[in-house]
Amino acid sequence: MQLEDSSNSLQATLRQRRQRLACIVKTPVILWSGRAPARNFPANRYPFRASSHFLYFAGFPLDNAAIRLENGKLELFLDDASPESALWYGEMPKRDEIAAKMGADAVYPFAELASRTANAATVAVQDIKTYQQQCQLLARTVAPANAPEGIDLELAKAIVSLRLSHDTEALAEICQAAAVSVEAHLAGIKATARAKTEAEVRGAMEGVIIAHNMQCAYSSIVTVHGEVLHNERYYHPLKSGDLLLADVGAETLMGWAADITRTFPVSGKFSSTQRDIYDVVLAAHDTCIEKMRPGVEYRDIHLLAASVIAEGLVELGILRGNPTDLVEMDAHALFFPHGIGHLLGLDVHDMEDLGDLAGYEAGRTRSDRFGLSYLRLDRPLRPGMVITIEPGFYQVPAILNSPEFRAKYRDVVNWQRLERFRDVRGIRIEDDVLVTESGTEVLTARLPNAAEEIEALF
Repeated sequence: MQLEDSSNSLQATLRQRRQRLACIVKTPVILWSGRAPARNFPANRYPFRASSHFLYFAGFPLDNAAIRLENGKLELFLDDASPESALWYGEMPKRDEIAAKMGADAVYPFAELASRTANAATVAVQDIKTYQQQCQLLARTVAPANAPEGIDLELAKAIVSLRLSHDTEALAEICQAAAVSVEAHLAGIKATARAKTEAEVRGAMEGVIIAHNMQCAYSSIVTVHGEVLHNERYYHPLKSGDLLLADVGAETLMGWAADITRTFPVSGKFSSTQRDIYDVVLAAHDTCIEKMRPGVEYRDIHLLAASVIAEGLVELGILRGNPTDLVEMDAHALFFPHGIGHLLGLDVHDMEDLGDLAGYEAGRTRSDRFGLSYLRLDRPLRPGMVITIEPGFYQVPAILNSPEFRAKYRDVVNWQRLERFRDVRGIRIEDDVLVTESGTEVLTARLPNAAEEIEALF
């Protein structure tokens, strides 16, 4: 870990976060960082990623650590590295030094935690060994993070209320991640002209992130099969006439993420049909961002994207009917099946380990409608939120060839006309947007998204 990146500003921010939590939660809180699982022997580990709830209050990605929060104070529980570990990993900072950097009020060996767990609330972590330790030390079964109970539920609600809007320190981190992500995408577009496979473009993009001493915030999507929403295969050849969809984002050392998607032609020039669909998706993207401001319902932003896409597809002759009626019957979801975006912060889908508790306003539940069931966020926008706006168009065989959908939408889809657009497998345009007091700021605006601007980059 890099202690030299600590600052008085970070310490002050961490203290403010702990004080704000103390105003809501009166019970002690213990948060575990988690541990990196081993691959085939203990020293050969998968990359470590600390729990985001731990990171929010502790600030540093400590392996096998815990913090106890009460009345705005933080106690750190961490063991010093063993003397022999210096042979393999070099000299590591001592726990007292780490505690000082994060502004901890006290620091103890990890074993001392067992005597400080009474009546404490927590959030279940993902790795099984740490989860078992949580249950053992708290002497109770800890419910999963996406279904917390009792005092853990109250803690989860409090954390959501704090993390929905970002403070200055968090926004600075997100902006760093966004800036590096923009550079990665520019490198990927330039690499496409000489690349033979998706993997080469992926390598160019992730190389930029690594060169900035960051890591990917999620598994990169770099594919000519954009209709596969989370495609993580990179072996397909790049051919003239293909569109390449790149969904790649950086994560800072402190865990804050960015998330950008661009779709561009392998040849450097959109075909007429690709350009037609691309402009429909971009219109949805731009219209949504223009309408965002505090108090606006995110669900309405999603439905606005659906309406713009439906209207565009009617104009192109792919859909038939009134756009409003088409959205009400979810015809747009044949081509735009997912939600318009999600929260962004310490995770690329921020706080989604807590399920819809984070994404949905109290009293709201997820719809079972085809066009709304994948909506990840259903809250009014508030200042300090960072969210993604990512409309898309996809020709997913499992959807378009479904007998049920074929029958339901037989009168509103011009299947013959759709054939003309078979060179469009998938298009997504995604940017990271900060909700301000009066509107929005696009944190990734430096990366062009207009078709002619993208073509000019080749």
